[in-house]
Amino acid sequence: MDRSDDWLGQGRGELAAARDLLTGGHWAWCCFTCQQAAEKALKAALEHFPAGRPGHNLNELRQAVEVHTAVPVAIQEACARLNRYYIPTRYPDAFPSGMPIEQFFERDAREALMDAEEGMQFVGTTLGSS
Repeated sequence: MDRSDDWLGQGRGELAAARDLLTGGHWAWCCFTCQQAAEKALKAALEHFPAGRPGHNLNELRQAVEVHTAVPVAIQEACARLNRYYIPTRYPDAFPSGMPIEQFFERDAREALMDAEEGMQFVGTTLGSS
């Protein structure tokens, strides 16, 4: 059973939550939520093709998608940037000192949101459900 619409819908919901986190000043959590939205979008593509959904690494998920369709360089770069937000946005021991909420700023969150939106649009177009 193809559940790509479910994965894409969940990703879109997380993208909406990321927008709220940005406006609320929760920048680290916004960055992480953008990574999660992109992960769900890539897993939607992999569900559609069908090619499985290995792990959480956006670079590996993107490479699995590339077996089935060309992924523009801009999306490759967006995945690489968002991939960096999986761990350090949540765990204090990702840094020598300080909390993640002290390490991320509004600009980080805005860029993460743009990257996640681009990725979501790419997958939506690829699946024909923009």
